[in-house]
Order: sequence, then structure tokens, then C-alpha cells
Amino acid sequence: MGSSFGQFFKQYLEPIKLNDVRVDWKSIDLSFLREDKYPRHFADMVENAKPVYGSDVVLKAYNIDGDVRIQYRDKADFERIAHQFGIFEEWKDGIPRTAYKGVVVFRYQTPRRIFLVGPDSLRQLGKDWKMA
Repeated sequence: MGSSFGQFFKQYLEPIKLNDVRVDWKSIDLSFLREDKYPRHFADMVENAKPVYGSDVVLKAYNIDGDVRIQYRDKADFERIAHQFGIFEEWKDGIPRTAYKGVVVFRYQTPRRIFLVGPDSLRQLGKDWKMA
């Protein structure tokens, strides 16, 4: 059962289902997942996502075609935004769980990705573009 005693199972894990779509992994170029290539690939995905600002980020994100990025300022801001989307709000060791370079990625009711981008994420990703 683990150290959380199953407290998150019903909300976050039980809805997960086994993929039922056949994938021919040998025919797909996965070289972008190599350690020397992935940081740049990930940074490009975040950079190319459309920025969403202000209140009502859930509604705004839902009405945008393509991937979306939302900047969070601090832990409280992240938790507020995560709660609005119904995603895992917990932090461990000063970063949100599931974050890569301070960025949490998830899908919300559509195939588009939502990137929640931390205050130091751009520097960690080697990017110098600005977010409001």
C-alpha cells in the first residue's frame, strides 16, 4: 500500500487504464528521448506552447487549440492552479511531484498538453524567453 496508505489511489491512480491501441515501437524514432537530446526537445515543446495568463486559466486553456503553458509564481500559486485542473497538488523536496525542471505536464479533457511552468524553469531548461 505504500507510505501514503492509498490516500491518492481513488482520485489519481484508479482512473488510469491500460492502453488498448497497438503501437509498433520498432518503427518509431525515439532518439529524442536520449539523455543528450531530451532537455532540448522538452524545452522546445514548452516554448512552442501557447501562453495563458490571468484568471480562468482552465477555461482559457480548454478553448485554445494546441498545447498550453501556464506560469506559476510559487508553491501556493501552483497549488491553486493544480486544484482548478484537478491534478496532484503535492510537493516534495521543494518541487511539485511529477515535475521535470519545475514543469508539470498533463492533459486536460483533450489531447493537448498543459505545461505548468515554474519560476526557475526557463533557466533550468536553458531558455531565455520571458513569460508574464
